[in-house]
Amino acid sequence: MSRMLRVGGMVPLTTIDYPGQLACVLFCQGCAWRCRYCHNPQLIPPRGSEEVDWRRVLAFLQRRQDLLDAVVFSGGEPTLQDGLLGAMDEVRDMGFRIGLHSAGIKPAAFAKALTGADWVGFDVKALPEDCQAITRVEGSGAANWRSLEHLLASGVDYECRTTVHWHLFEPARLLILAKRLNALGVKRFAVQLVRTERMFDPLLPSVSAQALLPELWEAMRELFPAFVLRG
Repeated sequence: MSRMLRVGGMVPLTTIDYPGQLACVLFCQGCAWRCRYCHNPQLIPPRGSEEVDWRRVLAFLQRRQDLLDAVVFSGGEPTLQDGLLGAMDEVRDMGFRIGLHSAGIKPAAFAKALTGADWVGFDVKALPEDCQAITRVEGSGAANWRSLEHLLASGVDYECRTTVHWHLFEPARLLILAKRLNALGVKRFAVQLVRTERMFDPLLPSVSAQALLPELWEAMRELFPAFVLRG
């Protein structure tokens, strides 16, 4: 039941979370990974202290039916909630397009969620062999990249994105990652430089300093028809 969807917060209006659409973002509560740079650590526990009742969410969306184009289910990790597909269906029935932000933590659940999405912002955490250093969960790399295969086979519109804290990412590894994505047929890739003002791991440096790396970004632009550097 979608009424069981645990929403830890929401952004009423955004132009950046679903390309080309005016959207509302619903932050689904709960995540099974512990990414060290996570800037929404309050969303990691399965239950949150500031959850928004699903009926309130629907009432808000009803008032915005003529103003918004889309609703994005973000997190946390939305695909871990059994009520996600039901919630997507309810929102779609109100006339909204459906966006999904996910890292594909559980590939089978992610594949199921894809059937309800119009667009996906997919978090490629790192190369498969490097993921555990970020997520601190064994097997996360295999899951992340298996879900990426599901996404690319689905035909659903998407963007792949990788968040970079230079304490955890060598530029050379990032380029190898980009080349591997290119080999898989990824067309749209974004690198997001980490927001350090509030991170899950307090031991991570608050400054993610790195040279401007113009050669790296130029190489990225040559690999993908659509590449963007954020932050």
